[in-house]
Amino acid sequence: MISIVDDDESVRESTKALVRSLGYAARTFPSVEEFLTSNLDATSCLILDVQLKGLSGIELQERLIGEGRRTPIIFITAVLDEQIRNQALKAGAIDILSKPFSGERLASCLVSALSKEEAPCGGGDGASRNGCTGWGAGTNGSRLG
Repeated sequence: MISIVDDDESVRESTKALVRSLGYAARTFPSVEEFLTSNLDATSCLILDVQLKGLSGIELQERLIGEGRRTPIIFITAVLDEQIRNQALKAGAIDILSKPFSGERLASCLVSALSKEEAPCGGGDGASRNGCTGWGAGTNGSRLG
């Protein structure tokens, strides 16, 4: 299951439609707080806005890591800050996509994040492979039939 967290409803819904068109199951949340009340184990990959009301995407990443969760995260943002980008990638994010992002780029990152056979996508050093940076350790990606 791909979980999408963004406070902009139009971004949530369009990203959900894109993810589903790629054959993945998806669910959406308007905030980190609402996401945290869900079954976190059902999430095989997280598409997460950097700047949210309440807890930020970066704060959620830190919290998940602190809890020992290695859920692959693909960040999305309207305002790309190089310091935040570096922090997120160093902590293991798959990539940070600037809004609006291409479906092709998101698809590439999802494949890397959810691939069981694929080695981690670039590691935490910011190296790039297949259009993504970060790592891809998801093992329970669910696809729609």
